[in-house]
Amino acid sequence: MKKSPHFLLILALASLPAFSATAAEAKRALVVTVTTGFRHSSIPHAEATLTKLGEQSGAYKVVDFARQPQKVDAASLKESLAKLSPANLKANNIDLVIFANTTGDLPLPDPEGFIQWINDGHAFAAMHSGCDTFHKFPSYIEMLQGEFAGHGAQVPAELFAGDKAHPANGGIGETWKIEQEEMYLIKNQDPGKVRSLWFMRHHPNNPADVKLYPVSWCRMSGKGRVFYTSLGHREDLWSDDAALKDRRNPVAISQQYQAHLLGGLKWALGLAPGSAEPNPDVK
Repeated sequence: MKKSPHFLLILALASLPAFSATAAEAKRALVVTVTTGFRHSSIPHAEATLTKLGEQSGAYKVVDFARQPQKVDAASLKESLAKLSPANLKANNIDLVIFANTTGDLPLPDPEGFIQWINDGHAFAAMHSGCDTFHKFPSYIEMLQGEFAGHGAQVPAELFAGDKAHPANGGIGETWKIEQEEMYLIKNQDPGKVRSLWFMRHHPNNPADVKLYPVSWCRMSGKGRVFYTSLGHREDLWSDDAALKDRRNPVAISQQYQAHLLGGLKWALGLAPGSAEPNPDVK
């Protein structure tokens, strides 16, 4: 029996290997965990979780790290951060740079060039003390639209969604209760330049002070997409290992945090739809 061209096409397509985003389509990410200020004990968990989320989702692949050098001096720090030069980012086809709990004034090879790399259409994401970085670099603060202003003791926190439909909501819904976390105070943010993703209606260290406190947001910086979350101080947010020592946040909250991260990263990479339109009237 002579087979039709249509039948042969179906047969040929069926014989192809299953599509794998990780094999050919995954975006390329560089994770930075260098610090020149306070260094969080959660950084190893951050590196492991960001790697895992990329591998499991197929959305991105962590292809390199800029890590703390063994000898923390000016020359070694510069060598580690040389990976962030615009030329190196281009040569290595980096789509996304993640500042995972970085702190201090990092000796980038070309600070303004790095901001321009983002503005030209690349993705940037930062967690927790990513906003406690580059206090003396106005272009970074303008790009991120938020700067660390302090924190109190670790406390339970109730968060409210600024955009329930955004991927960075992580499917959590309208409210998100975290058992314990170090909740940042943020300064130097123009609400008319960010899309609020999660916020607090009062600060848990001062419940009588009722106003909007930013927790997580996204924005466009030029053609680039920027995602930030102030969460990520505690190891038991990053890690979903049930046996983790001194766990206060249950595994379910860790998994929510990971869903929040992955949604934000996929949005930043243009892999998940979501608005970046500022929503300064969230309540």
